[in-house]
This record gives sequence, structure tokens and C-alpha cells, in this order.
Amino acid sequence: MAPPQGQMRPGRQLAVLGFIFVVLYLLVFFSGGASGSFKDRLEPKLGLDLIGGTRMTLEATNNVDGKPPTAENLEEARQIIENRVNGLGVAEAEVVTEGNRNIVISLPGENRNLDEVGSAAELRFRKVLKAADGSGTAAAPPAATAAPPGSVTPSGAPSAIPSGSGAPKVSPSASGGQGGMAPAPSASATPTPAASASASASAAAPSASAEPVSASVEEQRKAVEQKVGAAAWQAASALQAPADLSADPSLGDKLKPFSALSPQEVAVLPAQMQFNVPTIGCAQLDKRPPASISDAKQQVVSCEGGASKYLLDQAKVEGTDVDDADAVLDQTNAWVVSLDFTGDGQAKWTALTREAFTNEGQACDASALGQDGKCRVAVVLDNEIVSSPEIQGVLTGNSQITGSFNQKDASALASQLRYGALPVTFKAQESQNVTATLGASHLRAGLLAAGIGMLLVIIYAFFYYRLLGSVIFLSLILSALLVFGALVVLGRQIGFTLTLAGIAGMIVSLGVAADSFVIYFERLKDEIREGRSPRSAVPRAWIRARRTIISANAITLLSAVVLYVVSVGTVKGFAFALGLATVLDLVVVFLFRHPIMTMFARTRAFLSPRVSGLGRALPARSQQTQPRNPRAKEA
Repeated sequence: MAPPQGQMRPGRQLAVLGFIFVVLYLLVFFSGGASGSFKDRLEPKLGLDLIGGTRMTLEATNNVDGKPPTAENLEEARQIIENRVNGLGVAEAEVVTEGNRNIVISLPGENRNLDEVGSAAELRFRKVLKAADGSGTAAAPPAATAAPPGSVTPSGAPSAIPSGSGAPKVSPSASGGQGGMAPAPSASATPTPAASASASASAAAPSASAEPVSASVEEQRKAVEQKVGAAAWQAASALQAPADLSADPSLGDKLKPFSALSPQEVAVLPAQMQFNVPTIGCAQLDKRPPASISDAKQQVVSCEGGASKYLLDQAKVEGTDVDDADAVLDQTNAWVVSLDFTGDGQAKWTALTREAFTNEGQACDASALGQDGKCRVAVVLDNEIVSSPEIQGVLTGNSQITGSFNQKDASALASQLRYGALPVTFKAQESQNVTATLGASHLRAGLLAAGIGMLLVIIYAFFYYRLLGSVIFLSLILSALLVFGALVVLGRQIGFTLTLAGIAGMIVSLGVAADSFVIYFERLKDEIREGRSPRSAVPRAWIRARRTIISANAITLLSAVVLYVVSVGTVKGFAFALGLATVLDLVVVFLFRHPIMTMFARTRAFLSPRVSGLGRALPARSQQTQPRNPRAKEA
């Protein structure tokens, strides 16, 4: 027997559905992030393929050998780059790995410059041992001719800005620490190198031959030796300090071939040779391939300001030792960069500042000392020096980098320090701008496909189910409104971006919704054929079809969840949209389709085969209930 009809109160379920709609669209129009006109508030976040944007491919490498990084390092780099991109204020950027060395970044919206995303991959803190002119044509090796600039460019070669009081320096933060780091000296304040340069050469740095290199690098060095010639190579190898070409003009002729080397060829030379040969300039050093100075255990050469060449010590503190870096206002209302170190990182930082403050072992040459005669510590990102302030005390707590920063410059430097600790370095392979015109064409095609799919389902529903087709039509409209409202809200709250793949997922969900209609209506016909009245057949058909509908939608939802977990890129958007549409279809099934069918079952039109869409089910039932005795019929 059918369950008592009084147990079903369709008005309550429809009221719950109405309440959900009211809450959802209140969030659409008035939640956080909603601004502009009502039309603007109804716009979901659209992906790169719909509104245009930028796509860049970065190639990762661990060292000069060009060997691909490990899968673990590449994935770690992908996650940090994703954080860095999100730190630019771009919601729902897509950062995926491709192959064993590439990372692909896609940013929807206005075209963006992504050079800063792939730069500053590896962060090192190195003591400045020596300084020399990096113009490539110097007659003598003067000290730093350009102090650290007061602003920081996130990528590219740093600009040569005259030194002054606005140069960056590091001081202890309010939380603790002693001493501080002062600006690097100007050219006039720094003594020119004299005998101290050569005297400390053997003590400050090992010879070029002491550097362990791989077989591949050794082969490249032999190729460079053949290119410059034996005389030039022997002259460069014999240098113990930056050569004074004014004292020995003939030496300049011997070393001239080094000025013709490419940045890739300069990168394989020993650090001492890069520093001591005056014809090797910053123009070559700044363009070396990424990871050219990534070995933290080796002394390296890097430039600052495009004209100052520094010999740097081993990296005693690395990017992984920095816990956080933020751009904040200090007590004088000036922008500074606050550095927080990890537990082990703080101990390393304290030890490094102690070495620099006391000039332990006289490792820092006179050309590298600051205005107060103390060593400097260079903050090195990839192949470039961000700043090299002078140590004025032992820093036992968190520190601050100060200078003539504005908010943008301080935030850029903080972002470099915060996300600079990547396990690999990158070089840009290609950058492609997807135009908004192409995206609009894709959007129109996607919406047209969705509209055609829905129209075909509705035409079939009205042709086959007639009055019941109106239930299908209304259900699809309600589902579409729920999905659209959810997309707008989720775009603001979690940054979900609608792409063509997401539209495809919603189109597929139309088929899932149509299946649940077919299951319910065909079950209803079976109940009527078995001799039950339409009014009693509706709740019984619902009970029997409900399990099948839930099972079918659960399988689709499970598939979407698994696909979302294991996939990357646009496939995630497809899985998310499919799962969301499936869940909301279940909401419509329980809160609209079943109660509206209960209400229809109480109408006269529902009993008409031509109107209801039950087809031959009602005539078959009337024949089964027709009395066999003609007299009984007459009676």
C-alpha cells in the first residue's frame, strides 16, 4: 500500500528551496567583494581562456650542467611559485608542472609581466670579501663604485643609482637584536685597493683549482681556454688579485679575449678568474644563466648596480633560513622590510653577523669594508645582489632592512625574500598573451553549446513527457540559477575561476540531471501499470526511484572528486564544475521535483494521458480495472 498522503507536505520543501535561493542571491549582491552595479555583481570570475591573460613557461635547472631537477624539487618550486603569484594579488592563478623541468603559469585577466615570478629563485646571504670595478674596462680595481640602490627591482639587472643616505641598511627590529647594518660606502669614501688586495687573496679565498667541478663544466672550461688562447688563460690563472692594467698595458692585451666571452662561457670560469680579470664585466656576469652561482659551499662573484663586482664568501645563511619577510612601517613612519628567521636560521644569522662585525680572520679585504670599517653582507637572489649593507653589530634577533623605500619597493623586496628560497632556478622559455577577443569567442561558443544542450533536453522532455516536461524545464532552470549563484559567490570567497572546461562540466551535468528524470518518470509509469492510481503511484515511485537517483549521482560526484584530486590545470575546473552541478541537482530533486510532482498528482490534468505525458500507462490501467461482466458495467 502507498504511504499515507498526509506525510508529504510539499509546501515545506518548496519553502526551504526558496530560502536557499534568497540566502544565495543575498550573498551574490551584498557579500564581501560585491561592488559596482547589479550587472557587475552578477559576473563570475572568468578564466584565462574566456577573458584573456598571460601564459608563461619557465624551464627549471639545478646547475650549470643543465641537468633536470628532481621531481620533489620541481613540485616544491611549483608550490612556492604559486604562492608568489598569489602574492601579486592574482586570484586563482594556474601553476602546473610540464614534463621534468618546465613550470607553466597562467594568469587570467589583464596581461601581467611575469618576469618577477621566475626570477629571484634562490636566496643566499654571503659576506663580501673583495670589491672591484665591473665595467670590464677598468685600469685598476677600485672599491664599490655604486652603493646599493634605495629601491629594488624585482627582476632584471639592478640599476646603477648613486649612493647616499637613502641606501638600504639593516637594523635590529623592536623584538630584539643588537647592532645593525649600515649603508655600503660611496666611491669617495672607499679606499682604492692596494697591497692589501693581494695580501689577503690567498687567505680570503682558495685558488681557482681548488673548486670541485663536474666533468661537464671542466669540458666547457677547456673549450673557453681554447677560445681565449693559451697566453690569455695562463695570464688569467696567474692573477692573485684584480689586475692593474694601467701599470701593465701589455696585460690588458693578453686579457682582452675574455671581454668577448658570452655570459654562458663566463659562468663556467672559476670564481677567482671571474673576479680578477678586469675585462670580465658586469654586463657579462649579470646575464649568466640561472643557477650559475647556486652552490652555497663555493665562493662566487656577483655584481651590484651594474658596475660593482664583488667576490662573495660561501653562503652561511640561505633562503630556507628566512621564516617570513614583511613590508612594515617603523617608528618614524618609514617603510622597512622586517626579517624573521627560523630557529636554526637565527643562530646562523647571528654567527654570520658576528663574523662580519669582527672581520674574523681578516677575511674581508679593505676594498670591501664599509664606511665604519666593518664587513658587509650581500643579499643575493639568483645571480644578482639586492643589497650589501655594512654590519655594525651582532644581530641576535630579528632584523629590519631600511632605506628610502616606498610601499611598492618594500613589498617587492619582502616578496623576494619571502619566496626566494626555491630549490631550483628558472629561465623563461616563452610568454604568450591570450587576447580578450579570443576569450570572448570561446565564451560565446561555450554558452552556445550549453544553451543548445539544454534546449535539446527540454524539447525531448516536452515531446515525450508533455506536462511532466514542464517539471524537467523548471528543474533545469532552478539548477542553472543555483549553479550560477554558487559560481559568483565561490569566485569571491575562494577565487574559483570559470573556464571552458568548467562550462563543459556543467554541460555534462545536464545529462546526469536528465537521467534522474527518466528514472523517476519511468518508475511512475510502472506503478500505474501495476494498477495504482496516479496519486498513490507518485510517492511509491519516488521511494523506489530515490535510491537509484542517489546512487547514480553519488557515482558521478565520486568521479568528480577523484578527478579533482588527481588532476591538474583545467581538468580541475571541469571536475569542480561537474561536482558542484551534481550536488545542486540533488538539492533540486529533493526540494522541488518530488514536492511539485506530489502537487501535480492532485490535479485533473495529471489523469489525462494526452496532457500528463504518462502515455499508455493510464489507458493500460483503465483496461485492467475495467469490469469483465457487462451487466456489472451497466449497473
